[in-house]
Parts: sequence; structure tokens; C-alpha cells
Amino acid sequence: QVQLVESGGGLVQAGGSLRLSCAASGRTFSSYAMAWFRQAPGKEREFVSSISWSSINTYYADSVKGRFTISRDNAKNTVYLQMNSLKPEDTAVYYCAAGSKVGGSKDDYNYWGQGTQVTVSS
Repeated sequence: QVQLVESGGGLVQAGGSLRLSCAASGRTFSSYAMAWFRQAPGKEREFVSSISWSSINTYYADSVKGRFTISRDNAKNTVYLQMNSLKPEDTAVYYCAAGSKVGGSKDDYNYWGQGTQVTVSS
């Protein structure tokens, strides 16, 4: 079992930055692939970024490539999402997820956090 708690969301102006954190419980955090997804009102939850257990492999949605950076600290059981050059279309609830496979599908992940709201004003 892994429990995930996101933090770091908030209101920011377009062009600004935020850093999301996801703290995981459990001693097996380092064995999981981790990912961030987001869900805007009235839309499906979509993939944002993922990272392998070793941090060797990272993946990004085209919409955030070059602006967002995913990282993890296995000693702290935490995964991060640094978001720069934010746009109003980045407004969504951001969810952290853990799974055995570093994929881009919701089905690749077994554990989910409650989400943190990110709002980007124009």
C-alpha cells in the first residue's frame, strides 16, 4: 500500500512558476514509477509526466514539454513537479500517482493522491 499526499498548488499569474510535491508513505516508494496527471473541469484526467524508479527515464506530455520538470527524491519518499511558464490552460487539479510501470495511461497506476488545485490567471 502506498498513500500519496500532494501539496504546492495555488493561484499564479500566467508566466509564473509553481512546484508541486507528492509525499508518499511506505517503505517501497523507491520501487514505484511515479506520475503526475491533471484534470480540468469538464475534461478527462490527462497524463502530464512520469518518472521511473531510478529517475533515468522521464516522460512528458507534449503540452508541457520544455516547461515542466519531474524529479524524485527516494530518500525523502517525494516526487516533484516544477512548473514554469504557466499558462491559463494549465489550470486543473493535479494528481500524483504510483504504479509498477512508467506509462502514460491512468491504467498503469494503482495508487492516487487526492489532488491539488492549480489555477493560472491570465
